[in-house]
Amino acid sequence: MSKEQEQARSKNPERQDGVHATLKVTTTRFGELNVTLDKVIELEKPVLGFETHSRFILVEHEEMAPFVWLQAIDEPELAFLMINPTLFFPDYSIEVNPKEVEDIGVVDGSEVETYAIVTVPSDAKQMTANLQGPIVINMFTKQAKQLVLANSRHSVREPLFNESSSSKSSIDTAKKKQTANV
Repeated sequence: MSKEQEQARSKNPERQDGVHATLKVTTTRFGELNVTLDKVIELEKPVLGFETHSRFILVEHEEMAPFVWLQAIDEPELAFLMINPTLFFPDYSIEVNPKEVEDIGVVDGSEVETYAIVTVPSDAKQMTANLQGPIVINMFTKQAKQLVLANSRHSVREPLFNESSSSKSSIDTAKKKQTANV
């Protein structure tokens, strides 16, 4: 384990006996959740517009797959709906200068999961994903940040569903891709 990984890991409390301490998180969407402190994600560079919120957890529900929620710990109402962008945009990739992610302890890309925040308007078929401002999470250190991709060919409002596909078939296809990647 590298020095950076050891330092970053020390931010995630674990008792000597290997049992993780727990935290009670109150949410408006999911009620009260008991999570282990090792599941807490610290945003080193918070989501734009929400700079005062830096501690989150990922909430996954099988019936919502492939969507996940980034739930704020200290604000019950604040949660961002997210997707793994490659499930909907197979050619999606980001070029990141290693210096941009060294503050979240990234040593190599295998430790990182990338998500895009989803906006859901009143007509769910018009859902969009912010592919220009992905959330990158170092799953080893539980540190994360929102990147701003200046030279991206994608937009902050990339439609999840194209005109010719139905929402349900696109979600079903994304679920199959997600299952295949597990």
